[in-house]
Amino acid sequence: MMTSVSAQIAAAPMAYLQTQRGFEVEARHGLSVPDPYRWLEADVRTDANVAKWVDAQNQVTGAYLAGLPKRDAIRARLTELYNYERFGIPRVRGGVQFFARNSGLQNQSVLYVQLPGGEPRVLIDPNPWAKDGATALAEWTPSKDGKHLAYAVQDGGTDWRTIKVRDVATGTDLADSLEGVKYTGEVAWRPDGSGFYYSRFPAPPAGQKYQSATLNEAIWFHKLGTPQSGDTMVFATPDRPKLGHHASLSEDGRWMVVSSSESSGGNAVFIADMSKGETPRPLVTVLDKEWNFAGSQGGNLWFVTNKDAPRYQLLAVDGATGASRVAIAEGRATMTSGAVVGKRLVVETLEDAKSVVRLYETDGKPVGVVPLPGIGTAGGFESSDDGTTYFAYSSFAAPGSIWRYDSATNTASAVREAKVAFNPADYTVSQVFYPSKDGTKVPMFVAHRKDLDLSKPHPALLYAYGGFNISSTPGFSVSRLVWMEMGGVFALANIRGGGEYGAAWHDGGRLLNKQNVFDDFIAAGEALVAKGLTTPAQLAIQGGSNGGLLVGAVTNQRPDLFAAALPAVGVMDILRYANWTAGRYWVDDYGDMTKPEYFRYNLGFSPYHNIKGGKNYPAVLVTTADTDDRVVPGHSFKYAAALQAAPIGDKPHLIRIETRAGHGSGKPTDKIIAEAADLWAFAGYWTGLTK
Repeated sequence: MMTSVSAQIAAAPMAYLQTQRGFEVEARHGLSVPDPYRWLEADVRTDANVAKWVDAQNQVTGAYLAGLPKRDAIRARLTELYNYERFGIPRVRGGVQFFARNSGLQNQSVLYVQLPGGEPRVLIDPNPWAKDGATALAEWTPSKDGKHLAYAVQDGGTDWRTIKVRDVATGTDLADSLEGVKYTGEVAWRPDGSGFYYSRFPAPPAGQKYQSATLNEAIWFHKLGTPQSGDTMVFATPDRPKLGHHASLSEDGRWMVVSSSESSGGNAVFIADMSKGETPRPLVTVLDKEWNFAGSQGGNLWFVTNKDAPRYQLLAVDGATGASRVAIAEGRATMTSGAVVGKRLVVETLEDAKSVVRLYETDGKPVGVVPLPGIGTAGGFESSDDGTTYFAYSSFAAPGSIWRYDSATNTASAVREAKVAFNPADYTVSQVFYPSKDGTKVPMFVAHRKDLDLSKPHPALLYAYGGFNISSTPGFSVSRLVWMEMGGVFALANIRGGGEYGAAWHDGGRLLNKQNVFDDFIAAGEALVAKGLTTPAQLAIQGGSNGGLLVGAVTNQRPDLFAAALPAVGVMDILRYANWTAGRYWVDDYGDMTKPEYFRYNLGFSPYHNIKGGKNYPAVLVTTADTDDRVVPGHSFKYAAALQAAPIGDKPHLIRIETRAGHGSGKPTDKIIAEAADLWAFAGYWTGLTK
C-alpha cells in the first residue's frame, strides 16, 4: 500500500544542518548573553563559511518544499493571476506624462512617457538589464519642463542606488552617473532644469558596503552634464554624523525644505528662500516630532505635524519669520499627508485604518470629502499648480486603479483600472474590534470568500506589522487572493506601534511598551479562534521586517496558538540591531542598547534569545535574502540556526534564502511568485488548507 505524500512529510524527521556553535557572548550592563551563532553575521558574499551554510540550508529547505502537496498548482494559479496589466501613479511635468506599467509577468515594470495628444512610448525598460531580472528601475524624478529624467538603478535588491539621467526626447542617457545614494533616489530638480539636489553618503569602508552603518549623509547639487566629482555640497552636519538629510523644492521652486532625522521618531527642518539665494536655515531643531512638508503658496509653507496634535494637524508657517498658525486642526481621524493642489489643500486621513480624503480652502475652510471608489486605501495626491493630480486606490478585493482628481470641482475619474481574472463580488471584507490583554480595543480586517461556511473553522492567515508609525491598510494582493481562493481566511490586525490612530498608538507599541505589540497580535489570534473562524491547529501567522520580529517573538511566547509561522527579513537579534546599515535609525522604536533599561527589556522578547526548549513549536519557514542591507540576513541566519538546534518538537523549522534579492523592493516578479508559492504550500499544509 502506497503512503501519501502528506503522510511522508508529516512522518519524515528533519535532517537539519548541524550549525557550528561558538562561545561569543554579548556582554553589557552586567549581563553576558550567549551568542553562539555570531559567526553567521558575516557577509555571505565575502565569507566562504557563511556561503556554504547558506547553500546547505537552501538544499534542505528546497528538498522539503519540493515535496509539499499542491505547491505546483499554487504556483500556476499565482502565475495566472499575476498576469494582469498594472500601472503606477502618473507624474506630469511640462505637459509630459510619466508612468510605470507592467504588462503582467514582466520581472520589472517599464517606464512610459506620453506627450500631449500622443501615444505612450517606452522611456526605460529595465528588464534587459540583468538575465535574472534582479536589476530594477527604482525611484525616478522628471525635471520641471519634462525634458530630462533622473532615475535610480537598484541591483540585486540592495538599498544602494546609482542615479543616471535620460534625455526624454531622444531616449538616451547623458554621461551623468552618481554613486553613494541610499534610502532615497528621489532628487529635487531646479525649475530651470539645469541640475538637481540629491543626498549621498561617503563611500563605505572596503568590503563593508552591505553591512557598515551609514553616516555623514549630505545634500549636493549636481549640474547636468558634469562629473560627480564637480558636485557642490549644499548642506551637511559633520558635527552630527547620524543625521540624514533629504531636500525637496516647492512647486514654484522658491523654497528648499530639508528634512533631517537620526531615527524614526521625528525630524528637524531647515528651509531656504531660493529667490533670495539663501542657504538652508533652521526652522525646527528638536527631533521629537514629525514635520512633513505639504507644499507652499507664496511665503507660506504647510506642514503635517504631530506637534501638539497626537493625530496630526496642518500648520501654515511663515517662511520669513517662522511663525505658524493652525490651518487644519487635529480631528478624530489621523492625518497622514497633505498637498497643495491648485488653490486648495488636499488632506489624506485614516479613519479606523481606512482612507478618507478631505478638501479644504487654503484658509482651512472645509469644502468636502474627495470621492473614493469604496472602502480601501488611497494614496498619491501630489502637489500641483494646475489643480489636478492623480491617486491610486485599492482594497482587499479591488485591484489597483489610477484616478485623476480635479480640486476645483472635487471630482475624480478613473484613467486606468487593473483587471484580474477573478470576481471581486465573490469576496467579503469586514472590520472587527477585539480587546487586547490590557483591554485596548484593536481593529482587524477579516476577508474571505463569501461562500465560506462560517459554521465551522477554516485555515487562517493572520498578518500584522506593528511599528515605526506605519499604518497597515486594506490593499490588493494576488498572493492573499490565492490564499482566500483556496478557502482560507485572511486577517490583518492594526496593532499598536503603527500609525493608525496617531502618535499615541505608535507610542503604545514602542520602546518599553513593545510588549503591547505582541499582546495585541496574540489577542488577534485568540479573537479569530473565539469567533469560530479558525483554531490553533489551523492558524498561520506572517510578518516582514519589524513584522518578522513580531512573528518570531509571539512564536516564542505562544507556540501553542499557531500551526505555522512565516517570519520574513526579521529583526531577530534585537540586542545588536544597531550594529549594521540602517539599524541606528530604529533606536526610537527599539531603544538604545547602550542603556541598561532597554537592553534588559529587549532581552525579554528578542526572538533569537528566547527560543524555549521543551515546547512544541509551530512549523516555521524563515525567509530572507543575501543582499538585504536593510535588515541584514545574519538576523535570520542566527535565528534559524537556534531554532534548528532547540528541542521544540518535530515540525519543520526551515530557512529559505533568496539570492540576488534584498529587503523586498526591486524583487522580480518570478521570484515573488516562487516565494509566495513556497509560503502558501508550507503554511497551507500545516494549517490543513492543502492537505
